[in-house]
Amino acid sequence: MQITIDEEKCCGAGQCVLIAPEVFDQRDEDGIVVLLDGAPDPDRHAAVREAATVCPAAAIQVRE
Repeated sequence: MQITIDEEKCCGAGQCVLIAPEVFDQRDEDGIVVLLDGAPDPDRHAAVREAATVCPAAAIQVRE
C-alpha cells in the first residue's frame, strides 16, 4: 500500500487522524495532514482506506 497526501487539497478537517491516528497526524501550525507511517501494517489498511474515503477534500490517495 502506498499513501500520498496532496497538501494543496488538504483542508485540515482531520477526519483521517480520527480514523487512523497511527498513520496520520496534523501539523500544529496549519492543520495540514502528514503521514506518520507511509507503509502501515496490513492490519491498518482498512482504516487507511476509510480515511481516504471520508476525506472531504479527497486529498488522500491510496494505491494497493
